[in-house]
Amino acid sequence: MSGGHCPPSGSCGGQCPPYVVPAVSTFDVIVIGIGAMGSSACYHLARRGARVVGLEQFDIPHTLGSSHGQSRMIRLAYYEHPDYVPLLKRAYQLWEELESVSGQKLLHITGGAYIGPEKGELVGGSLRSAQEHGLEHELLDWDELRRRFPQFHAPDDWVAFYEPRAGFLRPERVVAAYAESALRAGAELHGREAVMEWRADAHGATVRTTRAVYHADHLVFCGGPWSGKLLRDVGVPLVVTRQVLGWVWPKEPELFALGQLPVWAIDRQDGTLHYGFPMTSDVPGFKLAHHGAGQPTDPDRLERDPLPGDEETFRAVLRQIIPAGDGPLLSMKVCLYTNSPDQHFIIDRHPESERATIACGFSGHGFKFASVVGEILADLATTGRTALPTQFLRLDRFRSLK
Repeated sequence: MSGGHCPPSGSCGGQCPPYVVPAVSTFDVIVIGIGAMGSSACYHLARRGARVVGLEQFDIPHTLGSSHGQSRMIRLAYYEHPDYVPLLKRAYQLWEELESVSGQKLLHITGGAYIGPEKGELVGGSLRSAQEHGLEHELLDWDELRRRFPQFHAPDDWVAFYEPRAGFLRPERVVAAYAESALRAGAELHGREAVMEWRADAHGATVRTTRAVYHADHLVFCGGPWSGKLLRDVGVPLVVTRQVLGWVWPKEPELFALGQLPVWAIDRQDGTLHYGFPMTSDVPGFKLAHHGAGQPTDPDRLERDPLPGDEETFRAVLRQIIPAGDGPLLSMKVCLYTNSPDQHFIIDRHPESERATIACGFSGHGFKFASVVGEILADLATTGRTALPTQFLRLDRFRSLK
């Protein structure tokens, strides 16, 4: 079985040059893609004593995929589905472990306010998860919302779900911390080494890159936006979309400081939301964005510079609901979502090989899970099973698509 002969970046233009096969390096596990999920997987594998090599086509870390932008939200009362909550509880424990191992502050607890109609998807789904799993929370009516968080001028029939354990992670620092911790635990990580071809059969997995050939007992795919190119034979469409992040200077900056503002989300009542973070001292401005699948794109042909209309994706919510934040634009960045058909993650064995495990389709809400996903992938690669509840993320839910 092969994932294709050309590197995911397409740098050879589809015409790979003659190739002289070098000596094969042998490992227990090969991890393809060293972003959030891949760096975590390498760390968890290495600390168990596995001989692991991680392969990344770009730098480690880099800002070309989905693991950049200075902040990523983490929350327990998961409106998307209550089944995620046990994984999140374990994720929090593992984020604290990484802080201890790395000696860095990576997780900031700020509380989280999710604002919208009480019966809407955001507030209603958060309540469902909180009630099912006994999570600490408050439901704030309009008067209490305005008193506690005067930044938000919500309609008077809206409410806010507040959870004290929500906060944010620092994505660039997380990937760097996991990569360094993996290296110190004995992993090999190779940057700027694109995968040209891979095969997996009953005897193991083999990967040919632009530099070498590797063999292992097991192969783990964490290709992020390049997963669709690496995993063409999985049979599930993965749509990569262009997503815009913005930073503005608020009219009343003191209201948006760390310690004054929680992480927040606002229900747009169309299946999407706006979200944002308190300001931090190392990045000027108030960060916010629109969470909803953007324009489909090819990750190798992405337009990374601002386009007409990009600013409006987040400017509208400032005018409508956060007027004190509606100040001058400071910067914009572009990242990528890799969307599964149902917007839920895919973590499972490759459908055609017990020697390969895939983690993809994180659909714009996966970063907070990177710590526990790495542990799950290490479980599957070394023992073939995990005690963590991941059944709802398996590929067999898509049988009707085939």
